[in-house]
Amino acid sequence: MTATTTPTSSALDAQATADLLPWTALADEIEELLQQLKNSSSVAVPPRIVMPVGKDGSLFCMPATDGQLAMTKLISFTPGNAGTDRPTIQGDIVVFDVATGQRQLILDGPTVTARRTAAVSLLAARRLAAQPLGPLLIIGAGVQGSAHLQAFAAGLGTREVWVHSRSSASAQKLVEQAQAIGLQARQVSDLAQAARHCPLIVTCTPAQAVVLNEAPHPQAFVCAVGAFTPQMVELAPELCHHFLQHGQIVVDTEDAGHEAGDLLQAGIDIAALPTLAEVVQQNWPRPQAAVLFKSCGWGGWDLAATRLALRQHLAAIDK
Repeated sequence: MTATTTPTSSALDAQATADLLPWTALADEIEELLQQLKNSSSVAVPPRIVMPVGKDGSLFCMPATDGQLAMTKLISFTPGNAGTDRPTIQGDIVVFDVATGQRQLILDGPTVTARRTAAVSLLAARRLAAQPLGPLLIIGAGVQGSAHLQAFAAGLGTREVWVHSRSSASAQKLVEQAQAIGLQARQVSDLAQAARHCPLIVTCTPAQAVVLNEAPHPQAFVCAVGAFTPQMVELAPELCHHFLQHGQIVVDTEDAGHEAGDLLQAGIDIAALPTLAEVVQQNWPRPQAAVLFKSCGWGGWDLAATRLALRQHLAAIDK
């Protein structure tokens, strides 16, 4: 290939990637993709490949296309990096033009993962939370805790945040981040009391053990994002069954059937549960009872984020 025909593309760092993915626009793009799935065969999202590497680590490969662009996310997940200066998730997303095969963009993989995960939670909360204004309880003060704080503040108008973490220093750091953007925020130690008070709850821990045991607020919207393998867990089985009997459980995609550790360990028939796509496509009325939204991740969320990022990137170039 000669220099004149070599495709050119930009490799963006974490901040540049985040700048292309504003929260509300990203949630809207995810909703648009779900609507598109109803009437179009151009969207293809093969099952992700997960290859075990090292001690407890995994290598994820997640391709997808909408017929116009094709992308693949290649990231490593290294739990042993927790508590060190190295992130637990590292990698990139590479974007190609379907018509020409040219590489168009390289995005920071962990940034896309964090933002699209929180934006999916935001979309689910917009549709399913009985009391979307909160207060919001965040359990786990890492990358996803920060992403959900920003997403819910920007997209739901959340103004009050409670934070619980096994690390007091991490919790205080997230509290200070919330206060810096004008929110009321506090660190809490009594998790059961906080769960009963807050109608919005996000669990985003390393999912090595149960962190939420008791039935929360009667109109709670609980978004569980930490557990995305059969071995991982954040919610007690009894709590999952409480939602099944007294409220509603919604999963992000059908892939939860072999990934949602919380529900699998509770012995719940995941295949019988509605997905976020059904909620969007059928335009569900907002529930007034408690809802558990179980999020495991899906390449389609990355596809939606990639579409938005590429549009924003090309628009900036054209200016």
